[in-house]
Amino acid sequence: MIIVMTITAGEPEILQTVAGIEAAGLKAVVMPGGERVAVGITSAIPPDLREPLANHLGSLPGVDHVTHVTRSYKLASREFHAAPTCLDMQGVRIGGPQFQVIAGPCSVESYEQMSHAARAAKAAGARILRGGAFKPRTSPYAFQGLQEEGLRIIQAVGRENGLLTISEVMQTERMEKIARYVDILQIGARNMQNYPLLIEAGRCGHPVFLKRGPSATIEEFLLAAEYILYHNNPNVVLCERGIHPMDRSYCRNTLDLSAVPVLKEASHLPVFVDPSHGTGVARYVPAMSLAAAAAGADGLMIEMHPTPRTALSDGPQSLTPEQFDALMQRLRPMLTLLGKEL
Repeated sequence: MIIVMTITAGEPEILQTVAGIEAAGLKAVVMPGGERVAVGITSAIPPDLREPLANHLGSLPGVDHVTHVTRSYKLASREFHAAPTCLDMQGVRIGGPQFQVIAGPCSVESYEQMSHAARAAKAAGARILRGGAFKPRTSPYAFQGLQEEGLRIIQAVGRENGLLTISEVMQTERMEKIARYVDILQIGARNMQNYPLLIEAGRCGHPVFLKRGPSATIEEFLLAAEYILYHNNPNVVLCERGIHPMDRSYCRNTLDLSAVPVLKEASHLPVFVDPSHGTGVARYVPAMSLAAAAAGADGLMIEMHPTPRTALSDGPQSLTPEQFDALMQRLRPMLTLLGKEL
């Protein structure tokens, strides 16, 4: 439910409206707008309370009208927040006219590997460095990451090269520690519906990069983001990274690029695309990157490794530094046509 105030409504009327909502045991959020303020109710409203509450709030001084929100997700929706959200992290803006590229290897393997990747990423125009320290792998025998040593490496390399950093968090008890090392916390596809982790990410307040689960609907994806927003963290970026494929003989996943305009229409949150996981094949990454930009994405997450053939994880989907630079050169003129810039 959204309570839209009149243009002349002042702070006393707004506070009275908030008090009326909280008196019913519900949570209110004040949403300043261009000409007027609105007050949203983010709690689930019992059916028998819906109409009486709407009538009561509609009769309060300073209230223009009351609107029922039809979507199950509230804070992530355009109904609650009409303008696109832009995140500004140390001068790097996510959302709006700037198009950001996150690049780097799947896993942090060594200082030398990360330093090489960081220099290549920066030279090509990327401003955010990725690298996994705690790796969720399908097989328990696969490389599981360097863990805290990996975090120390990506932090040092990021600072040396003037790049923001992102790494995945899988456990609530490690979130605070990981947040001390990197600028953005990634919640991977396997953990999209790990609700304790989402709640802790909300409470942490650190920027969160949320990936869509391989079987998740758009609504389930946005409800996962809602958990983070509900717990008072507005710094959320969505990432489409592919859903279960019909035929694995061609691609690792099916990259659902139609999700980009759907998410941009339904939600105000920035939307990225991960063509590396979306295809699982390095030679398809450039085409899907260009297609993602054309679909309206705010950025890309691309796996790039100095020597993909020796990578300890995800080598087949990783670009070489030279391939990554060539892709960035192809992206620039397309982004100019789209009114965006790297």
